[in-house]
Amino acid sequence: MASPAPALEILVREPDGFTVWSGPPYPPGSSPPQKLPKTPCSATSFSADGTRLLATVASASATVYDCRALAVVRVFELPGLLAAALSPTGTYLQTFQKSSSTQEKNVTVWHVDTATALYQHFQKSMSKATWPMVQFSADESVACRMMPNEIQFLDPKDFTKGIVSKIRMPGIAAMQLATAPGSHVAGFVPEAKGVPASVQIFSSSKDAQNQVVARRSFFRCSTVQLLWNKGSTGLLVLAQADVDKTNQSYYGETKLHYLTTDRAFEGMVPLKKDGPVHDVQWSSSGSEFAVVYGFMPAKATIFNKKCNPLLELGEGPYNTIRWNPKGRFIVLAGFGNLPGDMAFWDYSEKKLVAKTKAEWSVSSEWSPDGRYFMTATTAPRLQIDNGIKIFDHNGSLQFKKMFEKLYQADWKPEAPERFGDIADLTTSLSSLKIEETKKQVSAQGSKPGQTSSKAPAQTAQKPSAYRPPHSKGSAELQDKLFGGLAPTGGEMSKNALRNKKRREKQKEKKAGEASGSPADES
Repeated sequence: MASPAPALEILVREPDGFTVWSGPPYPPGSSPPQKLPKTPCSATSFSADGTRLLATVASASATVYDCRALAVVRVFELPGLLAAALSPTGTYLQTFQKSSSTQEKNVTVWHVDTATALYQHFQKSMSKATWPMVQFSADESVACRMMPNEIQFLDPKDFTKGIVSKIRMPGIAAMQLATAPGSHVAGFVPEAKGVPASVQIFSSSKDAQNQVVARRSFFRCSTVQLLWNKGSTGLLVLAQADVDKTNQSYYGETKLHYLTTDRAFEGMVPLKKDGPVHDVQWSSSGSEFAVVYGFMPAKATIFNKKCNPLLELGEGPYNTIRWNPKGRFIVLAGFGNLPGDMAFWDYSEKKLVAKTKAEWSVSSEWSPDGRYFMTATTAPRLQIDNGIKIFDHNGSLQFKKMFEKLYQADWKPEAPERFGDIADLTTSLSSLKIEETKKQVSAQGSKPGQTSSKAPAQTAQKPSAYRPPHSKGSAELQDKLFGGLAPTGGEMSKNALRNKKRREKQKEKKAGEASGSPADES
């Protein structure tokens, strides 16, 4: 017997602390239930598998929670704490603290359950690009760190062994370990003194680390983003230059390169429009990737692992792409300095499902089950109109909540395969709707009169705002889904009521003028 699907949860952080909500669906007009009292913190994050939650207080402490019971596992008192991160399954906690001397080791890998310091080293500084210092594979079987001119490997089962192997890479500035599985590692060396920049792929296996698996060199590049697919067979390299020497863009120049571990492809992704690469994302299967690129209106294309185009998603004011964890639905969006247009695509049917808007969105992501898409307007990027919006996979707004100030809104990670297919839910809801419609028709047929026959027609003409397609015009269906908390669909809307009153006043006015005209003439 299959285990039941896990419940969706949302982490919400405000100035006075964080809490965890139960996930959608929510009854109309209700507030999401809180599963954890609001707790003060400076930052929060989940482990990659969603089993543990980390909450930190700047320069003071780090607290690790068990997500199943939302209970504290361990509290670490860490004076001068600047950054902290959990390993993919939450076994280890990595911390970075202020250091007064090079003799003081300020990067520590802790075992969460025992609070034991397993590994330490000194690091002068850190940045978003180099944190966390020690990278783990998804199953935590491989661990490595970047040091000057080399990549060093550690044994996660026994950190006391120290450095177990090294890969020499003079001038290395960035590194990314493949996570699922941790079979390969990629390193980036910037251009210097006429020598082009390069990205090289090596095997993580100790016996095969001396040979380059794949390599790509290019000019006009200062930084890169290294994006591995699931399966660790393909690597996308988003190369960025601070200055566009063609003078076409104020924001610099970007190029997208693609390398495979079997050397089947090493080169640039064939994009059909000039301009920057705004966003790129792998599908959950690792077999396709989607790219948004080009000067506005931007173009969106899906490629396969051989870098051949599979589907064109058209053009529009877009700079963001989000592929849902089930691989079926895709959202194209224009956030940041764009007006917030969103296009929902059904990739399996190769068709556009809906278009809508989510203005001022700062962050956006699909729920782990692939049914909901959440956008959030957060500080400090925007200090006003902070809030959360949740849409279903068809682009219909299901929930909206505004905040005086919101810092963070994240889904709790879960493995997508633990959830059923979206089609199963759609089918069950459709059958429920048909059954309820039959009941309503038979009930209306047994009651003579004009009121019962006009109410459904009025509801169909003007559906309530933000109601999902499967529940339009069906109050009884909403009662079944939400336990009788849904509003009735037969009442007139405010606009309809106002228009009715206006028409009645106009009739009265005309009637008064008609009756008063003979008296004026006499």
